[in-house]
Amino acid sequence: MKHTISVLVENHAGVLARVAGLFARRGFNIDSLAVGVTDDERVSRITIVADGSDYTLEQIEKQLNKLIDVIKVKTLSSDSMVSRELVLIKVSCTPKQRPEIISICEIAQGKVSDISANSMTIEISDSKQRLDNFEELLKPYGIKEIVRTGTIAMQKGEQTVRV
Repeated sequence: MKHTISVLVENHAGVLARVAGLFARRGFNIDSLAVGVTDDERVSRITIVADGSDYTLEQIEKQLNKLIDVIKVKTLSSDSMVSRELVLIKVSCTPKQRPEIISICEIAQGKVSDISANSMTIEISDSKQRLDNFEELLKPYGIKEIVRTGTIAMQKGEQTVRV
């Protein structure tokens, strides 16, 4: 089962290496990792998506809470969070195919970021599942390159993960 963990940490050198090292030492695999500063420049948020049982999740939380630089750890349930990824996809296309690809892009609420003689680069931000579906729609045209960010997530409603 996939788990999304939001970790607030002190924003200084080496913190990400210590967090990633914890996962490596324990044999936990990270499916997605995204890091960015928060509204307080002294604090960063690490969003981790990891696969494992509830017991594994409990162990991850306990180990993260032991790290000195960790301020707060919160597991976000799929029904109580908003999550997004950003993807850039470079697709092969002829001038005749451009309108088709642009139409797919508009339906998926993507944006054409670059056009060249034989390719288009599209950017789209959405849930992992919708991005996977979008990628499948573009495969017949020939995907030349794809880059995805890690998942970022935030709790829905009034609840927050803050210092």
